Amino acid sequence: MTDTDDQADARLARRIAETAGELLLTLQRSGLFELKALGKAGDRVANAFIMEALAEARPDDAVLSEEEAADAGRLARRRVWIVDPLDGTREYGERRADWAVHIALAVDGVATVGAVALPGLPLTLSTDDPALVSPVGGGPLKMVVSRTRPASEAVAVAGKLGAELAPMGSAGAKAMAVVRGEADIYLHSGGQYEWDSCAPVAVAEAAGFHVSRIDGSPLRYNRENPYLPDLLICRKEHAGQVLRLIRELAPA
Repeated sequence: MTDTDDQADARLARRIAETAGELLLTLQRSGLFELKALGKAGDRVANAFIMEALAEARPDDAVLSEEEAADAGRLARRRVWIVDPLDGTREYGERRADWAVHIALAVDGVATVGAVALPGLPLTLSTDDPALVSPVGGGPLKMVVSRTRPASEAVAVAGKLGAELAPMGSAGAKAMAVVRGEADIYLHSGGQYEWDSCAPVAVAEAAGFHVSRIDGSPLRYNRENPYLPDLLICRKEHAGQVLRLIRELAPA
């Protein structure tokens, strides 16, 4: 694949993510749905649009979506779009800002292209225009964690680092908080799927951040079982210490 192809895919990912976000905002503003009903409607509408858009623009590629039954035929394909039409359904239904749309392309199992739309801000971060790593700030480190069920490993590592915990909604919102310089570390070990991390990982890596499993191994996508339970996204200068603390805190 050429650089031109990568750029075209990245622009497509951004356009689809932003348009899905606009559709989701329209649903929110309609006043036709309440809480859980709004979340369900958002999942369905965004997914239907994304599937149609990818079928039109990239008919030869496979797609893995949170809202679709996984097609085993994708395992034989080099190019697989991995999407979460609405990451943070609860936050979206509650009309918070910390929800996202994830559009990613994995090539040979590697998160290559990605866009994460944060329509509630509004802001989209994408591999077609990588963010710059901000200068190191003063004060204690900040670690983003789940607002409803923070992972015990993250809380323990934060304690060892003296880091402040910043509860937040969707995985995309948390990952992009690091990319945007609002946090230093996103450590998750409470269970995720490929669609939760593929787009954020592509965006963070393109911007120059460390991305890995919490044992330091690379993240690989388009596996038979899409369960991908843990993730570390952080500034590169913190990666070694965080990974060491995870090993030290692991049960014997």
